[in-house]
Parts: sequence; C-alpha cells; structure tokens
Amino acid sequence: MAGMRAEQRAATRRALLAEGRRRFAVDGYHDVVLAEVAQAAGVTKGAAYHHFESKAGLFRAVVAEVQRELGERVAEAAGRYVDPWEQLRAGCRAFLAAGRDPVVRRVVLTDAPAVLGWDEWRAMDEDSSARHLTEALDALVRAGVIEDQPVEPLARLLSGAMNEAALWLARSEDPGAPGGAERALDRLLSGLRTRND
Repeated sequence: MAGMRAEQRAATRRALLAEGRRRFAVDGYHDVVLAEVAQAAGVTKGAAYHHFESKAGLFRAVVAEVQRELGERVAEAAGRYVDPWEQLRAGCRAFLAAGRDPVVRRVVLTDAPAVLGWDEWRAMDEDSSARHLTEALDALVRAGVIEDQPVEPLARLLSGAMNEAALWLARSEDPGAPGGAERALDRLLSGLRTRND
C-alpha cells in the first residue's frame, strides 16, 4: 500500500514536471499559471503546491532537470572520444548545439538567470555541465596539453563565452551560424594549447 502511494506521488510529480517543462519552454516563466499546469497534468492545484510549493518551485525543478540532461548530453558527446583534447572539443560543441533546443534556450539560457537570479543559476549550472568543463580543462592542464594556469578562471571564461554563443545561436536565423560558431570555438580552444603540442 505504501509502495503504491509512493509510486502515485512520483507519477504526479513526473506529470507536473513534464507539463511545466512544456509550458515554460513555450510560454516563458511569466506567462505560466501553476493551476493551469496542474489541470493540464490531470492533478489538483493542491497536489502541485504539495510537490513544488509555488510556480517558482516547479520552475526550479524543471531547470534542474533540463540542466542535468544537458550535462549528460555534454558528457555523452565527450565520452565518444579517448583523447582528452577531442573530449573537450566534443563537449563544447554539444553544449553549443544544445542552444538550438527550444527547452534549453528558453528555460536554461533565457529565463533561469532572470527568474532564479545569477547566483542560483550559476550554482545549478556548476552542478551539471560546468563541472564537466572544469574537469576536462584540469585534466588537459595536468597532461601539459594546455599551458599551466589556474583552471577555475579559465573554465568560467570559456563557460561564459559558450553561454553567450549558445544564446546567439538560439536567436540566429542564419543557417551558417552553427558552423561559424564551431569554427570560432575551435580557434578559441586551439589558442589554449601549449606551443609544443
């Protein structure tokens, strides 16, 4: 009996997250009404408040879910390569490509910093995809592929550049924009390599 209730609670939470995700991506945070999300998910408004406390709580959970998936996408792309340099390039390219995903664009790149605030958004980003970047750069510095330097400022600079490029790609109607962004990224990354590499 307790197992069935836990399963039902989990199903309710998943339904609210799925509907919230869809609506936040299409309508944007400010135009979403929690009661309408609950109704569309087939649950009561009380259930929505029980699971998430507020629209902001639901949004925070959706952002965390999308960022986790984005981190997994980046890690999966990097994991296709053995060479650490190619892992870095593939992970960065996967992050840029994710900017074309309407959910990532609207929820993570556009609304999350404004709704959650910069500090909370950065902390969530750090827990998902940003830590992969830091780990990759640290491995490359230790291997001598990248000049010896503090990794944290380098990771933040590169992360900021990629977030900005992903936003630009998301808004661009130029069909050549993704290729141009990848070439620019490759030039930026190649500038990090040691001269004797």
